[in-house]
Amino acid sequence: MYATVSILAEIPEELHESLTGYLETHPDWDFDRVLAASLSLFLLQNGTGETPETSRNYRRAARVYLDSLFKHAV
Repeated sequence: MYATVSILAEIPEELHESLTGYLETHPDWDFDRVLAASLSLFLLQNGTGETPETSRNYRRAARVYLDSLFKHAV
């Protein structure tokens, strides 16, 4: 089980409207799942595994990304 951290962030209104529209048409997803998938994908695309620490962080981000993609609603 993952520990969770609350994040308060301001996003552009257009992005919020797009996200709201997406969530309305995809009931399996919620805001937290979208945020976890998006942020972990960003870290995967922009990170490297050049040192042992960055390699661990990369694997952790990959695990969160895959878990968020394949998480099924209960």
